[in-house]
Amino acid sequence: MIKIIKKSVYIGVLLSFFSAIISCEEDFTDIGSNVISNTKFNTSAYSVEIKAENSLVEYVLSDNITREPSEYLLGVHASSEYEKIEASVVSQIAIRNGLQVVDDENIYGLDTVVFTTIDTVFIKLPYTATLNENTSSGPDYTLNSIIGDESKAFTFNAYETGTYLSRLNPADPSKLNSYSSNDVFDKKGAELNDPINYQFKPNKNDTVIVVKRRLSSNVLYSKDTIKYVTSTASGVPLPFAVIPLNEDKFKEIFLDKYELSEFESQDAFNDYFRGVILEAKGDEGSLISFNFSNTVPALNPSIEVYYTNTVLTKGQVIDTIQKNDSFLFSGVRSAIYKMEEKVYPVNNQIKLQGAAGSEVSIDLFGEDADSNGIADKIEELRNNNWLVNDASLTFYINQSVDTTAIPSRLYMYRIVTDSSSPTGFSQIKDTYSETTFGGNLERDDNGRAEKYTFRITDYISDVISGEDDILPILKLKVHNSSDDPLSSTVFENYNWNPKAVTLLNHEVINGDKRAVLKISYSEKKN
Repeated sequence: MIKIIKKSVYIGVLLSFFSAIISCEEDFTDIGSNVISNTKFNTSAYSVEIKAENSLVEYVLSDNITREPSEYLLGVHASSEYEKIEASVVSQIAIRNGLQVVDDENIYGLDTVVFTTIDTVFIKLPYTATLNENTSSGPDYTLNSIIGDESKAFTFNAYETGTYLSRLNPADPSKLNSYSSNDVFDKKGAELNDPINYQFKPNKNDTVIVVKRRLSSNVLYSKDTIKYVTSTASGVPLPFAVIPLNEDKFKEIFLDKYELSEFESQDAFNDYFRGVILEAKGDEGSLISFNFSNTVPALNPSIEVYYTNTVLTKGQVIDTIQKNDSFLFSGVRSAIYKMEEKVYPVNNQIKLQGAAGSEVSIDLFGEDADSNGIADKIEELRNNNWLVNDASLTFYINQSVDTTAIPSRLYMYRIVTDSSSPTGFSQIKDTYSETTFGGNLERDDNGRAEKYTFRITDYISDVISGEDDILPILKLKVHNSSDDPLSSTVFENYNWNPKAVTLLNHEVINGDKRAVLKISYSEKKN
């Protein structure tokens, strides 16, 4: 009996027998049924009937403790085809050391009085945007990473959270903590924003904010025009959202505490003011992705406090000191996804949706009728003594469903049934053994979104050879940059990409666009 061997080791041997051979990196669809004739081997193709089903996701990893996702969703997206999502964020706030309302160099005599007035306080959320042109009338941007109806507002409120956000696991402080997208965080007190139920609509023209500076008598004495740029050399302001906060509340819980124990250290502050919940609600609007780890600090989301110190002697103003304190959303943070429960009909389609929407469960080889722990189809393939040259899975898109916000890439990982992975998930071998794993969106000759193809040659070769005994159940999901393997085969299922797509499954009614596992193989002639 010929031992089943992996394709990658013996390609060089096979080349000596072939006058012409199909490259292992050639797309399987180009292979078709072309069989290369030679005196030693037969080369052919085989299709394995698979089963691809909807798999609803209860939650996904959503914190930045083990791996920084950077991108956090805020907003609402409702679709008749997929689950409605309300995406919110909870985050700690960073402080700097030595905060003072009145700096030491501005201390006056005993006969002076200093009145502090908050001019404005707001949440700053810089958009990810592309500059189209910069004219005398101002810059023209396209806002990126937004899906949904930008003309419709969603309801926004900010809350202080009473939940302590811990980096370490409370049950075992020797381990890092973890948060999931369905975790619940307590709200402490009333809304921080003013007005409450703020109607949030993204606006590419919001590139500056004018801060009105006022004396203790409420007399307007100056205006500051605030803008944010990528560098000091750039004069082009970037678009950012501004959400007004309650000035009196922030004077009470922030400025009035600067020189007390609550602001003595970051740890003390994290216990005093445990973080902010940025909450989105509603039945319409848009979903916006914000970068919370921008390399330019000024472009990161923050709370901005602008205030004026009015110095008086005998009732006369002798000085005014304008100040601005910035508090970044930093430390422990997590995404919150409130997903509408939706049951998809069992038909010839499968639904994929990012965030905590839905994935696809793929059974490659069917049942194990004799209960020996190996699928019957695998046993059949092992008995064939094939040399696997190529194995690919292709999923075609249902082009009759709206494709305006479909993912540019899908990703595939596998279920682990033993203790080899702490998450219960593992990377497919081809993600780190080959450069052609695939999953990228492909378009047809008319430019329409058509399909996604995965090359899983090494994985299938190992399964058929017996080198890999793990149950071959795979999962298909919307791709996030954190999915790609780094130094470990363990898969961690983060998801902050909310895009969705409808695929055709394995049903015969889908014709030549049904999902099948296609294997190109060689076998020795008798």
